[in-house]
Amino acid sequence: MRGAAAHGEGRYEAAERDFRTLTGLQPREAGHWLNLGTALRGLARYDDALLAYARAHALGGATADFCFNVGLTHLDRFDYEAARAVLAQGVALAPRDAEMRLQHAKACFELGRTDDGVASLADWQDLQGLQPALVAEIGRRLQGAGQTAAAAAAMDRLAAAADLAPEAGLELVHMLERANRLEEAGRLLARVRAALPDRCESAAGLLAQRAGRHAEAIAHFERALAVNGQTHRRHFDQFPLARSLDAVGRAADAWTVLGQAHRSQVAQLRLAAPLVAARGAPAFLITRRGAERQDVAAWNEAGAPDAASSPVFIVAFPRSGTTLLEQVLDAHPQLCSMDEQPFLQYALEDLDQAAGGHYPGALAAIGPRELAAIRARYFERVQSKIPLTPGQRLVDKNPLNLLRLPAIRRLFPHSRILLAIRHPCDVLLSCYMQQFTAPEFALLCADLPTLAQGYRRAFDFWYREQAVLAAAVHEVRYETLVGNFAAEVRRIAAFLGLPWDDALLAPGAHARGKAFISTPSYAQVVQPVSTRAVGRWRAYARQFEPVLPMLAPYFERWGYDAG
Repeated sequence: MRGAAAHGEGRYEAAERDFRTLTGLQPREAGHWLNLGTALRGLARYDDALLAYARAHALGGATADFCFNVGLTHLDRFDYEAARAVLAQGVALAPRDAEMRLQHAKACFELGRTDDGVASLADWQDLQGLQPALVAEIGRRLQGAGQTAAAAAAMDRLAAAADLAPEAGLELVHMLERANRLEEAGRLLARVRAALPDRCESAAGLLAQRAGRHAEAIAHFERALAVNGQTHRRHFDQFPLARSLDAVGRAADAWTVLGQAHRSQVAQLRLAAPLVAARGAPAFLITRRGAERQDVAAWNEAGAPDAASSPVFIVAFPRSGTTLLEQVLDAHPQLCSMDEQPFLQYALEDLDQAAGGHYPGALAAIGPRELAAIRARYFERVQSKIPLTPGQRLVDKNPLNLLRLPAIRRLFPHSRILLAIRHPCDVLLSCYMQQFTAPEFALLCADLPTLAQGYRRAFDFWYREQAVLAAAVHEVRYETLVGNFAAEVRRIAAFLGLPWDDALLAPGAHARGKAFISTPSYAQVVQPVSTRAVGRWRAYARQFEPVLPMLAPYFERWGYDAG
């Protein structure tokens, strides 16, 4: 009892002494070893904790409590694969336990197994032990996975709580900000700060940044960093700090902080995804093989849907204005977009299997029936995400579908494709300033030369494939879109064969009405269209000098000034 009391009060050294004494007095009692391991976990002595848990397992087997505590230990030591495996056993033993399911989902999300994480929380409202703190974390995890309805339900449940704990309230502040519900977030933060003055700096910084009060935001982020000694966690404040430093014209300071942010994020990836980190930036292996002219000439397109029944694809290198373009189109009643999804990649994998592993050079052998089945699976996945009504066309916006043109052209030969173009240096700067969650892309963006190399490889592949495939493509230049918005939107509508609708001219109002926008542009697209992001890279012209020769072919192709 004394050991349990000490543990409950966070006095882990005292708890460890008592539980270790108990293991000496009653060494065959599994519960004593389990409690010892939990006290050692509290002291961050994870290897010793796992040894104690191993003794508990030998004596009492894999109980639900055992799986939960071992799973938490693996989470604490960033071994997410081990945590996922043991917590899956725990879910099987205690399937209705809310905290067990949350920790299992957390391990899945950290491993990039988003579908598994979402599935683990699918029926979260029916679970047992749903304390507000758990509801808050479940909501944030589901929100980050793009599960807007489930996240909204969590927010509503928390907002209705009669006595919301400050910690849960702070989680709700972050969720409200991410959902662009800024006034509610601000009111709640004012209440929470009284109880948690030292833990609200990051949230206060984000809200100040969203309001354009960048000097205030900088002060908040710097105070948050002053008390954050975890190297692998500092980038959560450093990336937004750099954006506010950039906004007030402190470019040199912003660049220094960005370098620190990327080093922090790489440190986190080495802990959370060591194999990915060891491989380094993605090599875009998909670009090494292309479609063959002779094979393309033999493609049988019988049964392929016409343009009006095919998706509209928006492709680009990330941070080229695709989210703005998506919101423009989603406002049209005949179009419907979904958050960025890997559904085309899944269809590409189906094509590769049907072609005997020879994608994209041998797609002529895939007959109309197989192609129809692959299209059907693609739309089944889409319908699981958004309910398309009869007559609506899908807008499939995923920038790096730029690398999947052969799959688009084989499955939907009559589809319309919008290729978003922006000044290469503005694109690379915007990528470098973002905290991407996908590990591979985060590594690509960790330094400017590697990022520029990836940019060049992606567009070299696109134009090489387009020369063979001759898809129906309209290039949308970001600078033209924001500088002559109405005229460019009319050209886009004409290319897509859409009847005109004035809703196309109000993407900000449309975006504000959406429950969630999954991309890093969620804060920008709710604002009126403007040209303020054009030419931002010029403040960093010296840092860009080494990569300008690599980008030169695209300055020339698109007519951009590199000086």
